[in-house]
Amino acid sequence: MTDSAHVVIVGAGFAGQSAVAGLRKTGLRVTVIDKNLYSTFQPLLYQVATGGLNPGDVSPPVGGFTAKRHARYIRGELAEIDQESRVLRLEGGREVGYDYLILATGMSANYFGIPGAAENTFGLYTRADSIVLRDHIMNGFEWLSADPDRRREFSVTMVGGGATGVELAGTLGELRNEVLHATFPDVDPERVHIRLVEMAPELLMPFSPKLRAYTKRQLEDRGVDIRLNSRIREVTPDHVILADGTSLPSDLTVWTAGVAAHPSVAAWGLKQGKGGRLLTGPDLRVEGSERIFAAGDMALYEAEPSPQLAQPALQEGKHAARQIVRLVHGQPTEPFHYHDKGTMATIGRRSAVVQLARGARFTGTIAWFAWLGLHLVYLLGGRNRVATLINLSWRYIAWGHGGGVIVGDEPTAPLHGETGQAAERESLPQGSTTSRSNP
Repeated sequence: MTDSAHVVIVGAGFAGQSAVAGLRKTGLRVTVIDKNLYSTFQPLLYQVATGGLNPGDVSPPVGGFTAKRHARYIRGELAEIDQESRVLRLEGGREVGYDYLILATGMSANYFGIPGAAENTFGLYTRADSIVLRDHIMNGFEWLSADPDRRREFSVTMVGGGATGVELAGTLGELRNEVLHATFPDVDPERVHIRLVEMAPELLMPFSPKLRAYTKRQLEDRGVDIRLNSRIREVTPDHVILADGTSLPSDLTVWTAGVAAHPSVAAWGLKQGKGGRLLTGPDLRVEGSERIFAAGDMALYEAEPSPQLAQPALQEGKHAARQIVRLVHGQPTEPFHYHDKGTMATIGRRSAVVQLARGARFTGTIAWFAWLGLHLVYLLGGRNRVATLINLSWRYIAWGHGGGVIVGDEPTAPLHGETGQAAERESLPQGSTTSRSNP
């Protein structure tokens, strides 16, 4: 019977939400499992980290979403999969049975084995990451303000020239140039150094050469120090060391250079490929399984890999849902084909790049409004759309007038002490570059 099949979706990100929506009117029983009470809208985490949005603006509650779509929500973290018994075991011992399973838990940082990267950098993959990073950035500005001799300097390094690194670097450049003097009037912006390190020859490699060049110019206009063709050898608490031996001072190092599956995925007993992603067939079923699908960033069909972006995740979640319905009705599955609608990235106020699938490309204010509109459409819930529109509008209207920053609490871990760029280096009163610690 169609109404007796139980579909369990692990992960409430883009792919998981899309799968829930796709199963809404099928008569199937649907359960969503996620370790958080909220879903995180990752493309706007950099706005939280730079004080433009409140954390709640980008993290609508999972329970509200599932209830409206007649699905059940369980808070928990997947520990093991018993395929023979069709039972999931969660951390803490709870068991949940399933008839069909969609795995869509997303990814975490990939440090590529670089010494010190995991211990000495911040990530920007979760809401907690963005809050921690915001508090350290603002505390760094305050640390400069508390220096009567004005000898301290504060350096922030982004590792990775993809969309997240570019968006964060551009916004930090604007914070320094246009907001810092209003919020911290005694701090000279020249004492704040924003750097972006990328091992490739250009930024935003998936984009056209013209858009890459525009992005580089825009960041340089905002005072961002860009290091291309730069491979990192090591990350210490206060420096980023390049392969050629160059040592770059860095009080905060943000890792946006790549993603990999969380180590806990290995305990699920499923086949993994590059970066720990789950290997699937063309229909998104995990290799070696008839009833388990993978969708989103963690899914990898090696013959036709999809980019690890929001659009593929949404399409894969919907496809996995459709294939389950077909299986329940005794029909064969269909292969997944990604329909590229284009991609975009923002650099700062009135500056963005948009590349549509059919070749159209544009930049500047029009591109920025297109970026804003698309992100508002995909935010869950009317409240989140309204709050985000108000906060972003206020941020960009109030640049330079002291009203464009949302601050939080002081970080709870001590920062490194007397090393770095300044001739005299004192430790921050409450801060840390040893990261990925969550509040």
